[in-house]
Amino acid sequence: MRSKLIVIALGSVLAGCGAGLPDRPRAGLNPVNVPVLSTTDFVFDAAAPGGSLAGGEAQRLDGWLQGLGLGYGDAVYVDGGYADSARAQVAQVVGRYGVMVQPGAPVTAGAASPGSVRVVVSRRTAGVPGCPNWTGVSSPNFENETLSNFGCGVNSNLAAMVANPTDLVHGRAGDAAVDASTGAKAIIMYRNWPLTAIQEGQQRRPLKEDEIKTKGIK
Repeated sequence: MRSKLIVIALGSVLAGCGAGLPDRPRAGLNPVNVPVLSTTDFVFDAAAPGGSLAGGEAQRLDGWLQGLGLGYGDAVYVDGGYADSARAQVAQVVGRYGVMVQPGAPVTAGAASPGSVRVVVSRRTAGVPGCPNWTGVSSPNFENETLSNFGCGVNSNLAAMVANPTDLVHGRAGDAAVDASTGAKAIIMYRNWPLTAIQEGQQRRPLKEDEIKTKGIK
């Protein structure tokens, strides 16, 4: 009987230790300071009577995209009644920036006027809000929680360096055909350039004698 009471008492103590954990995010090992993805939609309405861009609209669209600094990571959509007809012309302008027009379109304020199409540029940015976070003292820490600034350094650098912030939310499917040379590019560049980083006009490091024999370079 006594052993049963001890087991029950021990179970009550353990249950008490776990109580309130959902309200204590710093009690675990996962960082509280994580990257947050924000999306900003830019809208451009172009005249497209009958589904074709009017004269000068392509140039005006190109100037607008240039002002936005359109580039990798941005998503472009075409919306409006003539979206399907004008999509090819818009894609031709957008393609100069190395970006493809995506299917569908996000919801924006208002609607494109009759006889026009709406070009939407969705720009994602990543950041870690509230960092640095020194709201909590490092010691004493009687609740065995992680430091309030835990994760700020690594995750802030990750958010700043990622080329496409959307990759922080979900990954991308790999290609059906695997090209080993793609993965070896970074290694080849590391070996052939000085370790002081790559600079414009910098002289390449001479290949070693054994590398010349291995690669068959004459």
